[in-house]
Amino acid sequence: MFKLRATILKDIRILTRDKVGLILMLAMPVLLAIVITSVQNSTFELVNDNKVPLLLYNKDKGPISEELIKALDKIGIFELKKLSGTQTEKDVISRMHAKDALVAIIIPANYSEEVLGKAKRITQDALKNIDVIADTVINPPMKEIPLLLYYHPVLQQSFRNSIDGGLRSALQLVQSRYIVKRLYSSINEHDIPDSLENQITSNQTPVTEIPVSRDGSRNIPNATQHNIPAWTIFAMFFIVISLGSSIVREKLSGSFIRLRTLPTSFMVALASKQITYLLVTLLQAALIFSIGVWLFPKMGLPSLNLPGDKVGLLLVTLACGWCATSFAICIGVFAQTQEQANGFGAVSIVILAAIGGLLVPAFAMPASFRLIMQFSPLHWCLEAYYGLFLEGGKLKDILMNIIPLLIITVILQLIAIYGLKRKNLI
Repeated sequence: MFKLRATILKDIRILTRDKVGLILMLAMPVLLAIVITSVQNSTFELVNDNKVPLLLYNKDKGPISEELIKALDKIGIFELKKLSGTQTEKDVISRMHAKDALVAIIIPANYSEEVLGKAKRITQDALKNIDVIADTVINPPMKEIPLLLYYHPVLQQSFRNSIDGGLRSALQLVQSRYIVKRLYSSINEHDIPDSLENQITSNQTPVTEIPVSRDGSRNIPNATQHNIPAWTIFAMFFIVISLGSSIVREKLSGSFIRLRTLPTSFMVALASKQITYLLVTLLQAALIFSIGVWLFPKMGLPSLNLPGDKVGLLLVTLACGWCATSFAICIGVFAQTQEQANGFGAVSIVILAAIGGLLVPAFAMPASFRLIMQFSPLHWCLEAYYGLFLEGGKLKDILMNIIPLLIITVILQLIAIYGLKRKNLI
């Protein structure tokens, strides 16, 4: 025990001298968590709190286009910027190049006439089917003039889908209103009452959003709940920069060889490094979680809600930290220089994070990556944390995520020991 304690103190002193390594392990993950959570939180709230600037060029002079504009404004996701009648489509494009807005809609000149004609045709077809009018009038096919939706190339597909959905909802509302009006007046020979019209066109079934959780909680997960666990894992595995370099330095300096001449075991030195850096990963987790709980609300970001199973949270953090230290030791054993350890370690963590679901959600990955994902230890770390933070689960609910993580950890330990023996270091 004395040898282990002395070795741990030695490793702590070496660690505290590595200022760059400490910054990478502590400051960088904190900065990433703050920046990315802020950006993603703004993205989540884009539809609710912020509005998308929308240039609107109306060529139509009829009343229906004005109703469409009111419907677009009523949706609540657009900040309408109307162009005057003296401007042209070239002005729309030039203003979009200047990023005055990322989206623009051009309403064609005959939009009102087209909507009225479509309502008339649909009404006649409906009345023919119920034998209200004789089937003698043949409506010629009507060529529809589409609305033009311009978007800036920087706008991602997900935003375009949301904007397209909002536009289609407004179009459907306006066109359905006139179809109902026309159909009612054709049957009853007088205009539809406003109250009945609103009742028909506004009659929508309410939707209640309920997240699926194991503890029955209905708290909707926010950007903090998603990002804090992910970047905590990222921080843990980035100890490869410090730990991997430390092992390479000791190999090159002959420390492993000298250990064989001393009355101690190499396993003591290996256990010391794992315990030391396991404590570092616990410190990283405590620091990032604390920022999510206390600092984020003061910055206007959602607070981190810690899971109810604190023992489960501690055990998952220990399992993730142990896997991170095992990976770093494995990199340090096989790297020939510190540059190799730093370069390969950093790149491999980014790759494992990408295929593990930290950078891109697992459900959004192509099917070909689903099998590869199972080999990333960061994937199992993330699934275990999400089971606690997002699903409200207990330790027993995430055991199937911890077991593969422990298996990968043991394999990394065995690979590291094999590498040390192969290099005659133990």
